[in-house]
Formats: sequence, structure tokens, C-alpha cells
Amino acid sequence: MEMGAKEKNQQLHKPYSNGIIAKESPSSLQQELQELRGSASCPRSEPEFEMADIFYFCRRGVESILDDEVTKRFSAQELESWNLLTRSNYNFRHISLRLTVLWGLGVLIRYGILLPLRVTLAITGISLLVVLTTLVGFLPNREFYLSEKVHLMCFRICVRALTAIITYHNRENKPKNGGICVSNHTTPIDVIILANDGCYSMVGQVHGGLMGMMQRAMVKSSPHIWFERSEVKDRHLVAKRLSDHVADKTKQPILIFPEGTCINNTSVMMFKKGSFEIACTVYPVAIKYDPRFGDAFWNSSKFGLVNYLLRMMSSWAIVCSVWYLPPMNREEGEDAMQFANRVKAAIAAQGGLVDLIWDGGLKRAKVKDAFKEEQQKLYSKVLVGEQDEGEQNS
Repeated sequence: MEMGAKEKNQQLHKPYSNGIIAKESPSSLQQELQELRGSASCPRSEPEFEMADIFYFCRRGVESILDDEVTKRFSAQELESWNLLTRSNYNFRHISLRLTVLWGLGVLIRYGILLPLRVTLAITGISLLVVLTTLVGFLPNREFYLSEKVHLMCFRICVRALTAIITYHNRENKPKNGGICVSNHTTPIDVIILANDGCYSMVGQVHGGLMGMMQRAMVKSSPHIWFERSEVKDRHLVAKRLSDHVADKTKQPILIFPEGTCINNTSVMMFKKGSFEIACTVYPVAIKYDPRFGDAFWNSSKFGLVNYLLRMMSSWAIVCSVWYLPPMNREEGEDAMQFANRVKAAIAAQGGLVDLIWDGGLKRAKVKDAFKEEQQKLYSKVLVGEQDEGEQNS
């Protein structure tokens, strides 16, 4: 019995390793500083700044760089084995002559046969979408039934252009009219993946070029919601238009990606709370891609949209699973951010993704000053907190 207790106690205090650095069991900033000060000098009666404190922050900074769980979510997921695509390690194709021949045959098949066929299908699908939605827009009352059929047909052609192999789970939980569908976001083709199985009202910013032409055609036959660049930052205007849409039970469910940016399908990052402030039912959807046949993640800082789509069409296939989760409603006493986190956790758990609290906006923006100030406040409490508490109690 004594030996078992000792072993259990040793395991509780045993350092753990994440594969890069070994750490002690998590402890507070105050405890770690006290341990560091105790090993550097004699303990003092009054808390004050010591030079040894610098080493604590240096160590935490180095650990954060080595064990970064944020920025690695904005780059392509690494594979354990090469899938004969050029995005993988170039040295792998030179392991043997047989592998080089296989890679060469793969290039001929993907670029010589599959890519031309897929480009033809993509052009056909987009052309039909623009032409037919424009024609439907001239019909009286827009003929929403006919518009749904046109959207489904065109999006399914586009799915074939990507050779997408999709498995849909729990279709009884599919989003219904008057609700909002929210999903994790990996790529622009998330829209096509979901629209292949049902019709949605899209929400987004007005674009130019080919994308703008498609937006203008689609909105003529279906109640999509497009915002001008100057309107996007007006939260009240956005909330009002979303509320008016869900209030009409004849309109299709709204499709929103609350992360606001593409993540590499290994995690789910912070959901923006705007879409969770609307008083309606939320339908969570989890999407998980299989990177072995083609990496669906869009690194927008590295590839343009056209370049990215060509890479998708020249991959082997886009294989993914889609889970429709049970509808969720905001509970009594729950604010929008808590509701958003609860939905995010459900999506992460179903898709086998890591649930992160970080904002996807860190992909392009710097860390907010609020995070820095929070750490500064914790350290200031170590220096003056005990004295302030003593004064208040007296």
C-alpha cells in the first residue's frame, strides 16, 4: 500500500513532455516565481522586483515559440507518409526509381487527364449558375423552388469538378428554414460541400471579378445577403439584416463560418459572437477533410484563389466527412460568447479537432494589447497584490 501511494505521488509530480520541451505540472505565475526566487536568493519579507524574474519570462517566451499552437494552424497539415503530390517533401520522390516512376505516372494522370476534365466541369457549373440564376431572377416571385433546383444542380457539377467524395452523417439534423447554420472553416469549397446537400442563403462581402459576377447573379434568384465593404464593420446593420432574414420562415437557413478565416482542419478557433446574438436556432455542422488525397486548406497568404482551385483540381480527390449536429439554442442566462463557445466545443468534439480559444484574426493581425495587459496585471499582483489586500483588510 505504501509503495503504491509513493508511486502515485511521484506520477503526480513527474514532469510531462509535449515532444519538444519537458514541463512540470502546470502551476500559477506566483508559484513559479517564488520557486525561481527561492533558488536564486534568500526569500524576502516584502514582495519586490528581482532580476531573477526576467528568466521566468524569457523561459515562457522560448516555450511559446517552440510549442506554438496558433500559427501552425495557418499552414498546411503535415502528412506521415507521402501521397505523391508535389506539396509534400520533394526528397521523398527520389527514394527509389520505382517511386519516381509512380510519381511521374501520377503527374501525367492528374495534369493530363483529370485536370482538363475538372476544369471543363468547373467552367460548365459556374456558367450554368450565372446564366440560369439570372434567368430565374426574371421570373415572377423569383420562383424559389426552381431557384433551389438550379443551385443544387450547379453546385453538384462543381463538386464533381473537384472529384469530391463526401460522406454526410445524421441528415435528420440538417438546417431548416429560419435558422443559422454554423461550421468550422477550412477552405472556400466548404460552401460547395454543404450546398451539395441542401440550399443555403450565403452571407459575405461584395467582391469584384468572377466572384462578384456570381454574387450578382445568385442574389437575383435567391435571398443571399451581401454587404458592401463599408457596411461590414457596422455590427448593428449586419445583425438587423440577419434577424430580418431568419424571421421569415420561408427563407433558406443562413450559412456562416464564425471563425472568419480558414484554419488547416486540425483545430477550431474562436467563433465571432455576432451570429450567436440573433434570437434563432443554430445548426452546428462539423467538416473534416482527409489530407491523404489532397490538402483542402487554403493558405490565402501564399496562394491566390485561382491558383488554389487549380491545385485542388490537380490533386487526387477531395475526401471529407460532414456531420449535422443536433440544433442548439441559447440557454437562459447564457451570453452570446458562452453560446458560441458551447457550439464550437460540440463541433470540435464531433470532428476530432482541437478546440482553441485563440482568435483566427491572429493569422494577419498582431496579438491584442489586452492579452499583454492581462499578463502584466498578473505580475503586478505578485509585486503589490499582497500589500494591497492587507491594506484593504485593515
